[in-house]
Amino acid sequence: MAQATLKGNPITLTGNTVSPGDKAPDFTVNKDLVTEVSLKEYAGKVKLISVVPSLDTGVCDFQTRRFNEEAAKLGEDVIILTISADLPFAQARWCGAAGVDKVITLSDYKNLSFGQAYGVVIEEFRLLMRSIFVVDAEDTVQYVEYLSEMTDHPNYDAAIDAVKKLL
Repeated sequence: MAQATLKGNPITLTGNTVSPGDKAPDFTVNKDLVTEVSLKEYAGKVKLISVVPSLDTGVCDFQTRRFNEEAAKLGEDVIILTISADLPFAQARWCGAAGVDKVITLSDYKNLSFGQAYGVVIEEFRLLMRSIFVVDAEDTVQYVEYLSEMTDHPNYDAAIDAVKKLL
């Protein structure tokens, strides 16, 4: 179990962490209430996985909009996934209201499969900790950013640079 903070207050992260060079762990998340997908669904693509606690918060909103803007510039060989524990219909509502149409939002609400596989489950809240993972087309982890403070922004430029190095 790892420690992180929310506005300076300790929170506990559970699950297995990953590092660059690791084979990306598989996971099962939801596209909607009944349709499940796994990492295999995105085989052969470079994947930027943007993890947010909830789309309805300021930093998560900004993070998802930023990667949505970047998605158009990265081309067909890259897919950007935003994963949270928000319910799928809440994700769809937020995307519609925000005009976000290039990232794929996925929900880990059922069993926190992604969160456990990547070590980002916030035990106290049953949410996912803000983090970024870049996985190459062969499903090897190439870039990892685990944030230690939940309200901090990730290093957007470093994540995008990691993706561009794989193209």
